[in-house]
Amino acid sequence: MSRYGLPYDPLPPLLSSSDMAVRLRAARELDGQNVDLAALRDLPAVRKKVARQQKDGSWRYPGRRADGATNYEYLETYRALGELVELYALDDAHPAVSRAAEYLFTLQTDEGDFRGIYGKEYSPNYTAGVLELMIHAGLGHDERVERGLRWLLSCRQTDGGWAAPLRTRGWKFRDPLPGGSEPVRPDTTKPSSHMITGMVLRALAASDLYRRREETLRAAAFLASRLLLPDRYPDRKGVEYWTKFSFPFWFTDLVSALDSLSLIGIPADNPSVAKAMEWFCSRQRSDGTWRLQYLKGAGISIDEWVHFALCRSFRRYSD
Repeated sequence: MSRYGLPYDPLPPLLSSSDMAVRLRAARELDGQNVDLAALRDLPAVRKKVARQQKDGSWRYPGRRADGATNYEYLETYRALGELVELYALDDAHPAVSRAAEYLFTLQTDEGDFRGIYGKEYSPNYTAGVLELMIHAGLGHDERVERGLRWLLSCRQTDGGWAAPLRTRGWKFRDPLPGGSEPVRPDTTKPSSHMITGMVLRALAASDLYRRREETLRAAAFLASRLLLPDRYPDRKGVEYWTKFSFPFWFTDLVSALDSLSLIGIPADNPSVAKAMEWFCSRQRSDGTWRLQYLKGAGISIDEWVHFALCRSFRRYSD
């Protein structure tokens, strides 16, 4: 066995990457080198992204707007902020990040969740996605982030995970969104969705205050039990979605799940975790890389970024 218990050393391809962001972050976070990441702020990709930010802190959605219920600026800002924070390690000291955060906070309700992706309806998955980015950007102790995390814990299913509230009421994507002024309350007696649970756990795993809470550990045990199994709901139901990857993380896949589970403390000898890790060990190539399937990459070196994220989890488990 090589580094991190993998068959081959995964670091040389990352440390020699032509992508400066991949190279510097791998050197710092995986190889323990004393590397200054400040240079990433001036990369052309960062300057280009920042130049497209609007005055209110949002980014304009470039594609076709499929419906009138979705706040597409919310969606595009979430995507753009994810790139700045997760790829280039920008934090709230950067004006573009702080402006984006303030724009997203305007979408937070008094209950603590963020709405707009599904109109007025609850969205624990996108609420958690926003909170994850806020925490990674250094805003973990902001009271508004804390309120959002409390809301996530308040809307769990009785089995300890999360599901899309509309799905628990039998709603289908071809159906119009419900009318009325109030969001549909979930049926919390219905089973959790591992896809939604995995997205929520990323926010809780990012928080020093919530990572080891009893509720988080219970949900993590649920997620581990569902690795490489079909979801209970139609959204990304098939087993194949576990092995279709994106970075920055979006939906729940094996890499994003291992990232959260390794942070929360679900051990490597958990049978489901061990099976997932073996899945990657058996597919590593002799040059230390993987040939995987990808869903989202935003024009970046997606294979290298997924490789980087996977190595973070393997490093935690080897430590």
